Amino acid sequence: MDTTMVTEILRSGVWVVIKIAAPMLVLSMAVGVLLAIFQAVTQIHEQTLSFIFKVTVVVLVLLVGGGWMMETLLDFSRSIFELIGS
Repeated sequence: MDTTMVTEILRSGVWVVIKIAAPMLVLSMAVGVLLAIFQAVTQIHEQTLSFIFKVTVVVLVLLVGGGWMMETLLDFSRSIFELIGS
């Protein structure tokens, strides 16, 4: 195994992590920004309000996209094990 192969494996691993984490992070960030604007307009400064909405969004994304996330991880794991075997 040379440095080019290791670099490619690390690059693909980082890309898998980005693909899996991006939907949850982007949607929770969007909900946080919208709730911050709502709280600024209405002058309601409750910390648990944004936390509950963010956790709810993350759980919904996991319920909807969990299968796809697992398939992506399994495909990456299979490719790593195939490289180990060869």
